[in-house]
Amino acid sequence: MSYGRVFPLMRAAAGQYWPAYVDHDFVRGLKDGSLPKGAFLHYLVQDYLFLIHFSRAWALAVTKADTVAEMRQCAATVHALIDEELKLHISICAEAGISEAALFAAEERTENLAYTRYVLDAGHSGDFLDLLVALAPCVLGYGEIGARLRAETPDATYADWINTYGGDEYQAVCRDVGTLLDDAMARRLGDDPEASPRWAQLCARFKVATRLEVGFWDMGLRP
Repeated sequence: MSYGRVFPLMRAAAGQYWPAYVDHDFVRGLKDGSLPKGAFLHYLVQDYLFLIHFSRAWALAVTKADTVAEMRQCAATVHALIDEELKLHISICAEAGISEAALFAAEERTENLAYTRYVLDAGHSGDFLDLLVALAPCVLGYGEIGARLRAETPDATYADWINTYGGDEYQAVCRDVGTLLDDAMARRLGDDPEASPRWAQLCARFKVATRLEVGFWDMGLRP
């Protein structure tokens, strides 16, 4: 999936970390159903906590935005995270006897702390672009993973997860975020963002966030 013009360039700049992220053993286990249920539930608990902070980061993006259009898209993404993605986690965990109160009270793993605080720090210490490129690997990577797994006729074990991220609604979010990234780059860096002195630094930030995604999957395999 391309999701715009800038995303494929940054994905390529992430080097080995991008395939390590989107084709991780955890992802393969989701596809063929071999991922242990305990590992999946452990991941969902941590991802619930992750999404709380991720929603705060997208809300911070509203305050960093330059235009009303940017504000609208960031606010819409907060809505999608809180009202759609979190629903998936809550419903699956509820079936396993884990309440939302228990999810919220769970202890964050170190990998979760590292990733979420890195993204929030990008927003607090940097500008809109710094925050956006730190957020992009999660949103667009999950879209790429979901679309691919859904197209590959996966095992039914984790169909709810795959259909959520591979489904039309989430894919529309990804296309909107890809457009937001393209427009934000053009607005701030011009029509050729790769020629900007900031390009390498922004790619480096995207790469770190991708590396932290790999660490998050690693953590998922270690309940």
